[in-house]
Amino acid sequence: MRAIIAQRMVESVRTSPHVYSVYKVDMTRIARLRERERAQFEQKHGVKLTLMPFIAAAAIDALKKYPIVNASVDGTTIHYHDHIHLGIAVALEWGLIVPVVTEAEGRSFAQLAQSIADLAERARAKKLKPEEASGSTFTLTNSGVFGGEFGTPILNQPESAILAIGGLKKEPVVLTDAQGSDSIAIRWMQNFCLGFDHRTIDGADSGKFMSEFKKALETW
Repeated sequence: MRAIIAQRMVESVRTSPHVYSVYKVDMTRIARLRERERAQFEQKHGVKLTLMPFIAAAAIDALKKYPIVNASVDGTTIHYHDHIHLGIAVALEWGLIVPVVTEAEGRSFAQLAQSIADLAERARAKKLKPEEASGSTFTLTNSGVFGGEFGTPILNQPESAILAIGGLKKEPVVLTDAQGSDSIAIRWMQNFCLGFDHRTIDGADSGKFMSEFKKALETW
């Protein structure tokens, strides 16, 4: 596995000019919602309510509006995919694997949560089928699981973009009300880093995508 990872990472860096864009997102609304609904959600759907389905759903909505971020390069042609096959990077004690939520755009929030939890559990138990770890068009990777601010991930070829999730932390934030008055409040903040292939995606494309993603999370 390490040999394959090494080969693919070197190939990716050689193939794609990597560029990164980092956005800080106020996750307070979602953190409060999750705390309020987690027990009922787990009882009803059989899985824990983590932040991942919120992030996945926001990414999917943004990918629908900006499909270039879900595209890939095939020779000299940009290929726009009919579906969003969402890769979820899972760290294993012996390496890394990216199981895939196929046709993620057609799944409900609860179905996303169930699929992500199921794939991660079976990945760690070595029970994935080969076809469940291939064919992704966009990947999420949780680089903040150990508290890091954000990561700068390498693209999972032939994808054009990968989104790294930073650690969720409480921070003092300046808030401006409708009258223009400023105040300082403690908010749950999280950094997200979009790594993208500059052959396919320009800075304006990444900015539009990340702004839409940020808006979806902050106004959930």
